[in-house]
Amino acid sequence: MVETVLRYRTDEPVADPAVTVDAFAAQGNATAVRIEPGDDALALLPYLDRLALIEVNFPSFADGRGYSAARSLRERGYTGELRAVGDVLLDQLSHMRRCGFDSFAPDKPISAEAAEAAFATWPEVYQQTVDGRRPIWAARHGTKDA
Repeated sequence: MVETVLRYRTDEPVADPAVTVDAFAAQGNATAVRIEPGDDALALLPYLDRLALIEVNFPSFADGRGYSAARSLRERGYTGELRAVGDVLLDQLSHMRRCGFDSFAPDKPISAEAAEAAFATWPEVYQQTVDGRRPIWAARHGTKDA
């Protein structure tokens, strides 16, 4: 099976395979890691500067722990590629993007056109997240910072 990746970055894709968090801890040269739902994403904080890719696995669309992992990593300064993999559904893409994911490798292919439409579904947002979009309440009350 050929993996389809929707990628929204301008840098070069990472060619290195992602290793587990446990394998990453035992290696000194890995630049890509995969977080499973039970893994502590914050354990990667001391290594963020050397990681080019962090994959976050969604074994089930109903498991939302990956959203928290993504946002935690972005809020703490991770700027590399953050990829949602697994049971990633079209209607989740915009929420995942707001949490900091910038690439997606769904089990079932999603077209680039459908993904773009999903990202445009909600032009206004109510909560501040790591995507930099200004919440509608901030615009309504005339505040510059949310």
